[in-house]
Amino acid sequence: MTVFLPGGARRGALAAVPSKSAAHRLFILAAFGAAPCEIACDPLSADLEATLGCLGAFGASVSHTDGRVRIEPMRAVPAGERLLPCGESGTTLRFFLPLAGVWGLNAVFALRGRLGERPLEPFVSELKRHGMTIGDDGGVLRCAGRLRGGSWTLPGDVSSQFISALLLALPLLEEDSTLTLTPPLESVPYITLTEETLRAASIRFVRDGTLYAIPGRQRPSLPSSLAVEGDFSAAANFLAMGALSEAGVSLSGLKPDSVQGDRAIVGLLRDFGAEVSVGDERVTVRKKTLHGIRFDAAQTPDLAPVIAALGALAEGETRIENASRLRGKESDRLHTTAAMLRSLGADVTELADGLAVRGKAFLPGGVTEGFSDHRIAMAAAVAACGCENGVTLRGAECVNKSDPRFWDDFTSLEV
Repeated sequence: MTVFLPGGARRGALAAVPSKSAAHRLFILAAFGAAPCEIACDPLSADLEATLGCLGAFGASVSHTDGRVRIEPMRAVPAGERLLPCGESGTTLRFFLPLAGVWGLNAVFALRGRLGERPLEPFVSELKRHGMTIGDDGGVLRCAGRLRGGSWTLPGDVSSQFISALLLALPLLEEDSTLTLTPPLESVPYITLTEETLRAASIRFVRDGTLYAIPGRQRPSLPSSLAVEGDFSAAANFLAMGALSEAGVSLSGLKPDSVQGDRAIVGLLRDFGAEVSVGDERVTVRKKTLHGIRFDAAQTPDLAPVIAALGALAEGETRIENASRLRGKESDRLHTTAAMLRSLGADVTELADGLAVRGKAFLPGGVTEGFSDHRIAMAAAVAACGCENGVTLRGAECVNKSDPRFWDDFTSLEV
């Protein structure tokens, strides 16, 4: 899908979409709990559809009506080989690998896009060491075998999803387990989100620094009805648009005390020089004189594309560092962010582990690509707010991966 994004600042108010990261975790815990659970979550992104599809393959009953997802837990282990449709969702694949091992399922993980290229080591080796067999079979992953508890070790700087996956799965095993993380730890807020969600489901664990002690034989217990909090990752793009607008942009449904790592966008926009006000689950951002910042992406790498887009329209240089893991996302995000912004007239240098962006008062605009990456397409929409001639964006449908409402919300903002 190709869309034309007229140039110029946006203004208006929006409601944040539900947090994709929080919803993945809540859906999984609900499906392996003791009682049905209704979770308010509208709209459902493609990644969340993938997780719900996998839960259905596990034997849970899933329905989505009037913006609420009803999940009835699995009652018996499904017989035979199960197809797990992961789509392009790295979270879904990594979370469900150990979950398949909890029940010893014979499972086939169907992968799309670049998902098969995204790193799984040393995670897979650790799963094999504890009882699973996992192998690549012509573009799909096949696994079998039952996981055993015991002593687990993972590095803290490859993917926080490996760590969250084990935190979700190990309490369900018959045996007790320990999980040791080797520093440094990156994307720590995602691990904190997992811990918070486990506590909400009455799952017990003890953390002492980089060591977790996790009793087995547990079953999640969530409230019968709950709502997914607003997503700071998706909201970051609209808040950045507010930083380019005298009238400003306001987002509701954002918890001011959320543990989501991308809540850091609030402070980063202040660092840029924007006027930011935070009220009762509402964040409003307005333009002031913007200047470049230095952004360490180690803990919140998903913010890098939107920070680069805003930096392209701020005085001086914006430097993004410690972002090498972005090369293994839906696209090589360092390369594609730079390519997208350059095609619109920005001055961007790609570095080994980051980007250097030298800002301009405005960009000419032009034709660019989404590179099959939702974060790049969304960052292009931010850049469009400072483009004289607008932006023609090819492959705009990729935003459905995390926010199927994105273009409707973007269009609803006044120019």
